[in-house]
Amino acid sequence: MAAMAGSAEGDGTATLNFNVGVLGHVDSGKTSLARALSSTASTAAFDKNPQSRERGITLDLGFSSFSVELPEHLREQCRERGFSRLQFTLVDCPGHASLIRTIIGGAQIIDLMMLVVDVTKGVQTQTAECLVIGEMTCPRMVVVLNKTDLLPAAKRQATIDKMTKRMLKTLENTRFQGCPVIAVAAKPGGPEAPDTELPQGVPELIELLKAQAYLPHRDPSGPFLMAVDHCFSIRGQGTVMTGTVLQGAVSLNDGIEIPALKVTRKVKSLQMFRRAVSRAMQGDRVGVCVTQFDPKLLERGVVCTPESLRTLHAAVVSVRKIGYYRGALPTRSKFHITIGHETVMARVTFFGPAPAEAGPAPAEAGPAHSFSFDRDYLFQEEYVTGQPGAAGEAPDPEQWALLEFEKPVTCPPLCLVIGSKLDTDIHANTCRLAFHGRLLCGFEDRGYAETELPRLRIYKTKQREGQVERVTDDYTVIGRNLFKKETNLQLFVGLKVTLSTGETGVIEGGFGQSGKFKIRVPGVWSEDPAVPVSPCVLQEFCLCSSFSSLGTLLCLPLSPLPLPPSCPASGSVCIQDVVRNRRPGILNPISESILEIPLWEFCPGNSVGFRGKSAFLFILAFYD
Repeated sequence: MAAMAGSAEGDGTATLNFNVGVLGHVDSGKTSLARALSSTASTAAFDKNPQSRERGITLDLGFSSFSVELPEHLREQCRERGFSRLQFTLVDCPGHASLIRTIIGGAQIIDLMMLVVDVTKGVQTQTAECLVIGEMTCPRMVVVLNKTDLLPAAKRQATIDKMTKRMLKTLENTRFQGCPVIAVAAKPGGPEAPDTELPQGVPELIELLKAQAYLPHRDPSGPFLMAVDHCFSIRGQGTVMTGTVLQGAVSLNDGIEIPALKVTRKVKSLQMFRRAVSRAMQGDRVGVCVTQFDPKLLERGVVCTPESLRTLHAAVVSVRKIGYYRGALPTRSKFHITIGHETVMARVTFFGPAPAEAGPAPAEAGPAHSFSFDRDYLFQEEYVTGQPGAAGEAPDPEQWALLEFEKPVTCPPLCLVIGSKLDTDIHANTCRLAFHGRLLCGFEDRGYAETELPRLRIYKTKQREGQVERVTDDYTVIGRNLFKKETNLQLFVGLKVTLSTGETGVIEGGFGQSGKFKIRVPGVWSEDPAVPVSPCVLQEFCLCSSFSSLGTLLCLPLSPLPLPPSCPASGSVCIQDVVRNRRPGILNPISESILEIPLWEFCPGNSVGFRGKSAFLFILAFYD
């Protein structure tokens, strides 16, 4: 049974570990709240970093914990799996804007988020960024309105009620709609006040956390992977790496790899909050002591089962823009990419499905995305957002991005990817988180541009405009002004041309030596006189290839017909439509004249058309 448990205590019982992230704007009282909740502090808790104490803010992740009896709604499920107690591990994330990398890393290892808000200030810039990160990383949230002791007693409850309504309004369009809001005073009197002042509202907060707790997914199978956030050495024992197990399990005497150092070390001992254990599994907060190496070489990163992770030079990811980000997302621009538990610079190229396959992005980014090297994709100059319509703003279409990293990164499959502009002024009131998604495919070869990228079938669209010179028969059109006379037209033979009426033709080859060409439109015209042909006017046509776009070709082949008696040989004539009959001599107007044409002319051969000063050749359409 101990093998199934999150941690085994000395008395043989098992404890379910539940990770709670403490996030919020700088100086909102997160560390004071974690201190008030915790009964057991880890080696990295409560700003033990000397710089943290000197500056009065949290500079790194802090970890502490407290244990409670299993809540009623979890009792039966937990006991079936061998758990007898519930341990809340608090992940105290820094709130300062410059430490967003650390916040993202901490948020990826939590099961529930506590968003701490200074009740006297409300939502601030980093509060909003933490909310965005929470939406991407965890399913549940509790809002804690802190520092209620600073409110005037006479207006305290009214202010709390007003701020609660404001927070619920803010969360209406997020995944945390309707989440609980609670008011506390974690450190009455402020950080310099004596410890004799008891926290206010903390017992109620603990009961709320118990009510919000759930049985998270814990799977000991698969390769071991742990996010390391601290590393230090103990003389005579070895080097200790502390972190959270992201997947799999680790036991005494296992061999684990440190990818950043390209070394493998043996596990000598394991501890969970100062208790020795023989095994740790997914979700556990654990200290792993291995044979000696220099801890300065691994400030933060991952450790894993040997050879289970890949080091990537580039990657294809699914991508969705974060709604709070105000700027555009242009191709070829550089972003800070947080992938797994590393943050590096990368150049981004956006692409989407071919127009015929386009559709909205899935509600959740994940492995269900339909990326495949067997599909064609359309190059995009920037990320494409949904356009507003009659039913409101449409969702963004499904899109992907190619990330080319400035330095290699080591990460697990399908890991979270966040793109940010962290060089934005930290004092600006703007969200720096730009997009997020999931890793779909990685390129390990340093020469990926030659060996791997050719598999990625991304095409660009280009448009050329030309003119139809004449229709030679019922199935062939002669075009001009699209190619230069020295162009090798054989490269374009077989490419499709689409008519505005839906018919398609193909380029058959050149016509003469001046760059003219023939287009074959097979099976367009029915021999049945009862089948109508829609009127249309030739404007332009374009080629379609892997680097060209579909355009319009409006043309109709015509049989030789005599001129209508009412049409002059020159000058101008107004006519909207004419009737075609395969029997010569019958050709009459069928509607009022609305289109003025500079010159009416019967084109010898087998077509009727207009020719004048216009840049285009206009061809009348007839029907039986």
